[in-house]
Amino acid sequence: MIHGISVGPWLVGMVLVLPCPPALAADRPGDGFEVTRYRLALTPDIQSRTIVGRETIMLRATVDGVRRLNFSANALGIDRAALDGVALVHSVQGDVLGFDLPRPLVRGRIATIRISYHGRPARGFAGSATMLYTSYFACDWMICSQDKFGEKAAFSLDLSVPAGMTTLSVGRLIAKRPGPDGSEIHRWEASRPYSAYLYGFAVGRFARVSEPGESGRLAYLSDVAAAGDLTRRFAGTSEIVTFLSGKAGVPLPAAEYSQLLVPGSEAQEAATYSVLGIDDLPAKPDDPADDWAIAHELAHQWWGNLITCRTLKDFWLNEGITTFMTAAWKEHRYGRAAYDAELAVARSRREKARASGFDKPLAWEGSYPTLRVRRAVQYSKGALFMAHLRATLGEAAFWSGLRRYTRDHAGGTVTSIDLERAMEASSGQDLRPLFAEWVFGDGHSEQ
Repeated sequence: MIHGISVGPWLVGMVLVLPCPPALAADRPGDGFEVTRYRLALTPDIQSRTIVGRETIMLRATVDGVRRLNFSANALGIDRAALDGVALVHSVQGDVLGFDLPRPLVRGRIATIRISYHGRPARGFAGSATMLYTSYFACDWMICSQDKFGEKAAFSLDLSVPAGMTTLSVGRLIAKRPGPDGSEIHRWEASRPYSAYLYGFAVGRFARVSEPGESGRLAYLSDVAAAGDLTRRFAGTSEIVTFLSGKAGVPLPAAEYSQLLVPGSEAQEAATYSVLGIDDLPAKPDDPADDWAIAHELAHQWWGNLITCRTLKDFWLNEGITTFMTAAWKEHRYGRAAYDAELAVARSRREKARASGFDKPLAWEGSYPTLRVRRAVQYSKGALFMAHLRATLGEAAFWSGLRRYTRDHAGGTVTSIDLERAMEASSGQDLRPLFAEWVFGDGHSEQ
């Protein structure tokens, strides 16, 4: 992420997610089936940045005639794969890793694929000689479909690490047990289904601080900062949680929310935790210009993680709302001038894109000429639209609409029309012209 902008794997190239007829139901990662659960057992090697893994994927066919299970391709070597005990042949075609089935699946069929693999992920691993953390690209270190945002699956992970190591992953640590050769196995389990791009883990000898929050515990970890420094740097987290919970109308959706402080520049949300680079935190306390990363990534626990855009077409719902909420937090903490300054940054980015001849509706699904331009639309224009909605509807109706949207869709996936309906219900106004102008761009909303 740069200032106010998460830089995830979906920003590397445009991936269109279009309706898929049954005849084409196995062409792209995730087509023709829905994953309901991932179970992983991983042994990461910090020094070599390699991994050995065993993965169980439980899935359900969503169309008739699925002959191939496709996932996102990666640099891992597949050692074995079997579907319900029957060995599978795999192959890679472009950006697709596929497993050919001995017989087609019928719609509704529930199946289990077990895969053993090893290798050095080409992306998604970062760290030092003493620690390792994942950063974006979950499907580079496991088998999944990176851009299938609308698919939320249960997740559990057994991490085999040297004894004495601290681990972090999605959900909560539910057990530790001795492993072979002086290792330990740490079992993590998510409390709710999440989209695969939000999976992650970290391993290291971290300093760790934990404190009670309003609706769950807050934890801070690092191998570049001592406990006292962690407490100081993340001191404002509890206040941000209180603010965002009130605006969302939903408590923090994690029994424990962790923030991992790492060297350099890093800002990335995962389910139930975030990774933050020390260079992206304010150099001095109470600096509204630089105080954005903690709030932005924390806001994603509601908008992006708890509620996820169904496809990349509506990715602005993840990032535009979160960018706006960062500005709203700054207004609450520092005053109106800080809110206006944050929106001015968004406005400048959007204007640069428009000056280059590129301005698209928020729910546009075509290709973008550059990542900068794409961010200018989905993040910056998205934030500006939320600010415009706020000014148009007034404080009471706007925040009531955001709470309705968040509560009604908690744990699920959304499209732009869901936000429109929530705002219309709270304001009593017909917002179709406004959403057509900013979001759909075709003169009418997708009722």
